Amino acid sequence: MEIFLHNLLAWIDSSKYILLFLGMIVEGPLIMLTSGFLYKLGQFSFLPMYLVLVFGDFTADMIWYCIGRFGTRSTIFKYGHYVGITPDKLEKIERGFHKYHQKILIINKLTMGFGFSIVTLVVAGMFKVPYKNYIILNLIGGFIWTLILVTLGYFLGNIFSVVPTSMKVVSVVTMFTIFTLGIKYINNYLKTKEI
Repeated sequence: MEIFLHNLLAWIDSSKYILLFLGMIVEGPLIMLTSGFLYKLGQFSFLPMYLVLVFGDFTADMIWYCIGRFGTRSTIFKYGHYVGITPDKLEKIERGFHKYHQKILIINKLTMGFGFSIVTLVVAGMFKVPYKNYIILNLIGGFIWTLILVTLGYFLGNIFSVVPTSMKVVSVVTMFTIFTLGIKYINNYLKTKEI
């Protein structure tokens, strides 16, 4: 068992950048924060880690873009009327998205879409934002956002371990409450506005 554990740890150490890339496709922001902390502990070299994080995140975003580009439009036209999306509304949204797609994509990247990041990426694909624009905007936002999260992980990574358990519970409950109230507010706002 000891030999197996030793070999497993050696494999993880030798494959850490591949594992980092795969982790980014599944759960980007958490991996970025953790990577910043692990960099502080000397587990990564900065430049390879940073580039792997950016391109792993970019790969995940391209997957969502392609899902939107090649698979959602016909589904929306077929089933959209069940949730109030008509072809007219979709065209109106598409015009607005194309008019402001640069701002939308950069803000989406730098704010994680306020919880709607994946939806925004799929919509960008569905509305066929040109590949070149999408790639450039995504990489610009990705380089900035990755640096911010890695820096936060570097400087704040060990703070969570010194916070008392009761404060962790209070933090989680508070965040959940704020999130729930925010969703209710957005839902009520959207009900009163004509899309």
